[in-house]
Amino acid sequence: MAIDTEIKTNYSYFRNFTTTNDDTAFSDCNSDRSGEFTTTSAQSRRLLLSITTENSDDLINHLVAGLESSSVDDQKQAAMEIRLLAKNNPENRIKIARSGAIQPLISLISSSDLQLQEYGVTAILNLSLCDENKAQLASIESVTQLVKALKIGTSTAKENAACALLRLSQSDENKSTIGRLGAIPLLVNLLETGSIRGKKDASTALYSLCSTKENKIRAVQAGIMKPLVELMADFGSNMVDKAAFVMNILVSTVEARAAMVEEGGIPVLVEIVEVGSQRQKEIAVVILLQICDESVVYRTMVAREGAIPPLVALSQSGTNRAKQKAEMLIELLRRPRSGNAGHSQDLSD
Repeated sequence: MAIDTEIKTNYSYFRNFTTTNDDTAFSDCNSDRSGEFTTTSAQSRRLLLSITTENSDDLINHLVAGLESSSVDDQKQAAMEIRLLAKNNPENRIKIARSGAIQPLISLISSSDLQLQEYGVTAILNLSLCDENKAQLASIESVTQLVKALKIGTSTAKENAACALLRLSQSDENKSTIGRLGAIPLLVNLLETGSIRGKKDASTALYSLCSTKENKIRAVQAGIMKPLVELMADFGSNMVDKAAFVMNILVSTVEARAAMVEEGGIPVLVEIVEVGSQRQKEIAVVILLQICDESVVYRTMVAREGAIPPLVALSQSGTNRAKQKAEMLIELLRRPRSGNAGHSQDLSD
């Protein structure tokens, strides 16, 4: 099933924003961080040689065999080197997958040794950057193990598992599988309790996964509105934009709108329209339009929060799109008891 028009439009809108802003709306969720593992000089020379030449096949085969060693230390070393080989080299990612590394790496994620689990997750993340590998990686077993890492892994394992799940969520079928296997509540928890990198990675994964209605409902049931509202209220968090974009795709559902209002989202959104950046003001107005379009009660609440003066200011000084959305919302708020005729158009146009 294709992603609906609203999500496509919002995603394109977000991408246009990020090309002009150093603090992108979402983290890139690319390969793992540099310098995360240490290697000896001899190991570094061997890896450098394999990465910069076409003769890496023998080393890769050797490392894949090491993944199935009876020695945990040997498994760790093999997983670490595979992770490094796959980090920035697309050709190596394909070679590693074709050599049979994916299944033993998935098995490592179930290890009781948290460091070994982390190495396995990180290697899987790097392999998932190659589209050719995604079919193998999107199995129920793989997703189940990544979800397990989200639950009990180290902070790095959780962050990289979130990124790997994002990479596997390119189709609605995979989104449904990932949601059904329990990833959404764990990602919501990472959004609420993780490091700043964890929050960014969780928001990115949730933005992708919640393009399907079933995952929107799962996210709302997992309590996502509380951390989203809190992050949007914290202008020093560098998460206002990210949280707002996730909220924007959620509030297309009645359940999400009710949860957002219950968590105090309306005052936060009005404050953003008043004092936020141009991007933040624009996305806040789009969210307010969605919640007000079919609810007289919500329109009244928004108007009572003093939304009209900052909306008037935005309608005069914002971008063309912001002006249009502000004018639409002003019209709604000034007719709180009127019908909805003429206001059911796609709010993301």
